[in-house]
Amino acid sequence: MRLQVFLSHNGVCSRREAMDVIQAGRVRVNGCMVKEPSTPVDGSEDISVDGRKILSKDYTYILLHKPAGYTTTKDDPHAPKTVMDLLPGHLRHLSPVGRLDRDTEGLLLFTNDGAWAQKLTHPKFHLDKTYHVRIAGKLKPETKRHIEAGVMLEGRKTAPCRITDVRYNGSDTGLTITIHEGRKRQVRGMFYSVDHRVIYLKRIAVGRLTLENLKTGQWRELSLKEVENL
Repeated sequence: MRLQVFLSHNGVCSRREAMDVIQAGRVRVNGCMVKEPSTPVDGSEDISVDGRKILSKDYTYILLHKPAGYTTTKDDPHAPKTVMDLLPGHLRHLSPVGRLDRDTEGLLLFTNDGAWAQKLTHPKFHLDKTYHVRIAGKLKPETKRHIEAGVMLEGRKTAPCRITDVRYNGSDTGLTITIHEGRKRQVRGMFYSVDHRVIYLKRIAVGRLTLENLKTGQWRELSLKEVENL
């Protein structure tokens, strides 16, 4: 979370006012003056304004069953529908953790805990993300093995992945794929690189978290145990 957003979220002032307060040198983080509004903080720091310590509100963690047709962004005037439209007003200060492209549905997380979000999205933590996929054409065994070993996307090879539950349905193939990277449109790109167009894509799990019985467009708050398990 940016320092400017932290001050606004915790009721110090508006975002516009927070920028002026920070740039005026009135804010200290762990005893050091900070004048850059975009300085990242996660709430664990000692943050004060004019010598007054600012206490962070409790963190919130939300799981949403994203429908297709919604853009994963917090603020985009060019997007007709965003995932923030699916959350009630009191949760719209949260930020999406990672992203699902507009045509993809499934499990999407939101939080105001920047450190937790970083842990979930950084490749070094190897957090599994599992998807149901339907592709055009029949996936051959040798192509499956090639994808699992890694394919080239934008000059870099993808990390090894797992493909299971392969099902043939006429001219299409259904399958489940688990990856632990989070590159832009990665799953679609992996199959496109071997000449298979993705017809349907749904994220069904992140780590141990699943959609369970959550209907499309619905959300729920994560328990402390669920948060810690990630």
